[in-house]
Amino acid sequence: MPIPFEYQNASRQFDQFMIESRDNAGLATTNMTWNMVVGVFHAFRSRLSLEQALIFADALPPVARAIFVENWDPTLPTKEFGTVQSMLADVRSVRSRHNFSTPDAIAAVATALRNNIDMVTFLRALKQLPPAAQDYWLSECNVGQS
Repeated sequence: MPIPFEYQNASRQFDQFMIESRDNAGLATTNMTWNMVVGVFHAFRSRLSLEQALIFADALPPVARAIFVENWDPTLPTKEFGTVQSMLADVRSVRSRHNFSTPDAIAAVATALRNNIDMVTFLRALKQLPPAAQDYWLSECNVGQS
């Protein structure tokens, strides 16, 4: 059996996701984009139960999945989804001295992820999560918020 395509092309797929995240946010480099992407994934993860997080992670491409679960302490209390501003504060808290997250960071990363994922699998996973979790990735209401 050959190596599955998603693993053979994991770096290429991740590079495309990072480039789209960078462009969507209007950042100059993918290095500037890195902490934003990590922050968006970790802010979301902190609002899910362990079971919900694993359902979501299973739908992600390999490198995004690794970022989503890195340095995770699943014993921490789950946060509320709350406002876009509170979630953006969590995004910006990742390596805050080197974080260039824009006001539309969540929407920028969400759009790039949707463009670089198997949407059938992704939507199937999201349907198992609370509405606020679905909105985090599917709602465009946070575009342009500051």
